Amino acid sequence: MTRGNQRDRDRERAQARSGNKGKNTKDDGLTPEQRRERDAKALQEKAAKKAAQKEAGGNNVGGGGGSKNKK
Repeated sequence: MTRGNQRDRDRERAQARSGNKGKNTKDDGLTPEQRRERDAKALQEKAAKKAAQKEAGGNNVGGGGGSKNKK
């Protein structure tokens, strides 16, 4: 057992490298209610944009277009 304090030093180094990555905090400064409102608004805008695109005739949203079995 000649490892000495290598394990402890390695743990300290690993923690220093990771910094605060281990913490899963949200620093957007919003309360959960504000975050819900923001997300709901974004979803409504996305749905409205998609509906407008559908009305305009943009059916090839997937980008595929054409058939695979052309002869």
